[in-house]
Amino acid sequence: MEHPKPNQIDLSALAEKWPSGIVPREKVGDFTGGLLSPGYLANLDSIGEGPESFRIGRKRVYSVPALIKWLEKRATHIKPRRVHQHQDR
Repeated sequence: MEHPKPNQIDLSALAEKWPSGIVPREKVGDFTGGLLSPGYLANLDSIGEGPESFRIGRKRVYSVPALIKWLEKRATHIKPRRVHQHQDR
């Protein structure tokens, strides 16, 4: 698997915890800790915006590296908000 570039979010730990090299679409919620639902991913696939996938029989599946790469491309860092402290007068 490729190493992430600086400022890119590294989600490779997901692969270390997954028992297989593929993720069936109906298990994508388990793989992502509930971040994505199978229905949402099906919608993205239907408009060509989902991760690279293939079929095994009637099941749509994603390779773990392809799914992680796709997630990392979509992930963004959130800049911390500055908290203004009020001074007592």
